[in-house]
Amino acid sequence: MTIDLNEITERIIGAAIEVHRELGPGLLESTYESCLAFELAERGLRVERQKSLPIKYREVYLDCGYRIDLLVQELVIVELKAVDRLEAIFMKRNFFPT
Repeated sequence: MTIDLNEITERIIGAAIEVHRELGPGLLESTYESCLAFELAERGLRVERQKSLPIKYREVYLDCGYRIDLLVQELVIVELKAVDRLEAIFMKRNFFPT
C-alpha cells in the first residue's frame, strides 16, 4: 500500500498535534522525538530516528555528523525543535543533490 505525500504529511501533523496536546510545552526535544516516533508508528507509518545524513562536497559524500530527527516513510524529514520561537538557522536548507 503506497501513501501519497499529502497523506503522509497530514498524518505527521496530526500526530505532532496529538503529542503536543498530551505532553504540553517545556520538555526536551528527545522526549518529543520518542513520543512522536511512537505516535507515527501507531498510525501505520515507517519511522527512522537519528538517521545519518551525509553532505555532498566536491562530488563526494562525507559523513559530517548531521542527523535527521525522524525520517518518515523514507520520504519526509521531520526536524523537531523545542524552543520558544524559530530562528532563521532552523529554516529549510537544501542538503540533497538534484
